[in-house]
Amino acid sequence: MNAYIKKAMVLAAGLGTRMQPLTDNIPKPLVVLSGVTLIDRVLSHLTANGATKIVVNTFYKADQIDAHLQDRDDIVLSREAERLETGGGVFNALAQFEDEPFFVINSDAVWLDGPSPALLRLMKLWDNEKMDALLLMQPMTNVVGVTGMGDYFMSSPGVARRRSEGEVAPYLFAGVQILHPRLFDPLTHDARSTGAFSLNVLYDQAQAAGRLYGMVHDGEWYHVGTPEELRIAGDDIAHGNVSVNSR
Repeated sequence: MNAYIKKAMVLAAGLGTRMQPLTDNIPKPLVVLSGVTLIDRVLSHLTANGATKIVVNTFYKADQIDAHLQDRDDIVLSREAERLETGGGVFNALAQFEDEPFFVINSDAVWLDGPSPALLRLMKLWDNEKMDALLLMQPMTNVVGVTGMGDYFMSSPGVARRRSEGEVAPYLFAGVQILHPRLFDPLTHDARSTGAFSLNVLYDQAQAAGRLYGMVHDGEWYHVGTPEELRIAGDDIAHGNVSVNSR
């Protein structure tokens, strides 16, 4: 069953320590890449593909992000008194999604669409009956700014499996995904009480249930964790076909 997904969450609460000194005075989501802030790039993808309600969680230098987004009536801010990590941050805002599937995107996810928008492709592939999580995957053979062992394997129908220690996986999770609120149902009492936990815990639970899926991205994707990676991405985008602009 395909879905048209109008709700989303952008993860913007990180400290951005690897991006120092750029993040000494501003939060990483407000770092500029080719004239556009990182968070505005993500928001532009979402609004271009029909999102009408976008939750943005904040922690580090939250006032600056609040001010940057204050004129947008499609944004709901979720300020965290303490860092809740990826899983805790989404769980804290879960009521905003009213038991419907929703996008979750890292605020520093930088990608260029292929022939069709990646978010539209994810929506078309989403199957509410068999999926709890659908992750955008980037082939390790086409990753700008990252080397390593990869994150996931995928079977022919798109079922995803995290690599085990010592394995080399062909796909990297690209920080873009669709989740269903039921993914959070099996959280342990300890995870709920501590508040902070990683989405990886839930991916592994979904994998064990056969409900974790992936989709291969067919465009460019950039890792922008450091000032040097930001420079490399900016140089590459400046010479490419950029389809995302600030709102």
